Amino acid sequence: MPPSNSRPSTLHLPQGDWPTVLDCLCERFPAIDRATWLDRMARGRVLDADMQPIDAARPYRVGMRVHYFREVPNETPVPFEERILHVDEHLVVADKPHFLSVMPAGEYVNETLLARLSKRLGNADLVPIHRIDRLTAGLVLFSANRESRDAYQALFRERRIAKRYEAICPALPGLEFPLRRQLCMVPGEPFFLMREGDGEPNSETLIEVLERRDHLWRYALTPITGRKHQLRLHMATLGAGICNDPFYPQLLPRQERDQDDYSRPLKLLARGLRFRDPLSGEPREFESRLQLAW
Repeated sequence: MPPSNSRPSTLHLPQGDWPTVLDCLCERFPAIDRATWLDRMARGRVLDADMQPIDAARPYRVGMRVHYFREVPNETPVPFEERILHVDEHLVVADKPHFLSVMPAGEYVNETLLARLSKRLGNADLVPIHRIDRLTAGLVLFSANRESRDAYQALFRERRIAKRYEAICPALPGLEFPLRRQLCMVPGEPFFLMREGDGEPNSETLIEVLERRDHLWRYALTPITGRKHQLRLHMATLGAGICNDPFYPQLLPRQERDQDDYSRPLKLLARGLRFRDPLSGEPREFESRLQLAW
């Protein structure tokens, strides 16, 4: 069976006419060959809703919940360490370095903040309450206790938590600060991008200047809303895209995006989190110990 700190992905089997679960998985994930699925099944790494192993003969049933453990051969190590800032019965707060994913995705399974913290703390119940991009560094808050998890997740759902970021971007001497940036954000092309659209604004960021150094400034960014790539698009549409951003204002060629240049991290840092604890009622505040290098 998988190690206790391993996390499965979940699939609800879609509508189809496959004779077995195996046939469905092979068609659903064409990049994984049949022999690999058979090997995973033989090692107990494909499970049903009751966390019991599924074998190659299990009949397909629409809507059936299947748990499977992702495996990436020769996973590339991320050569930066996370730092644990706080641990208690309910919460874990960590500083995530640039280039480390919060959750398993793409070519990363074990080289993720969740996997590293689960292993270090021996807690298979860790769940990130929010996420930041792989290329962004800084604070990530984890729930360490299933019983109190929803109370802390509600802080984000109900916007009762204040988030603060810092970014290094080109100077904007022609604008007055503080500045409230509002945009109508809509899905872009390719699918993973966002763009400015027509219509009523659905995103807002408070932008302040912390430090000026010639052609580059350090900005404080306070997201009032929390849309995908909000800070990156807001700064790019002002003419001050965040330094070393491979997406905005111009999407780099795929070959350049796929090869991480550790000497050129995205100059974006999740600096602070502030909220009133939903269990104790006490104010709580966490500050990243990382610094953006000019």
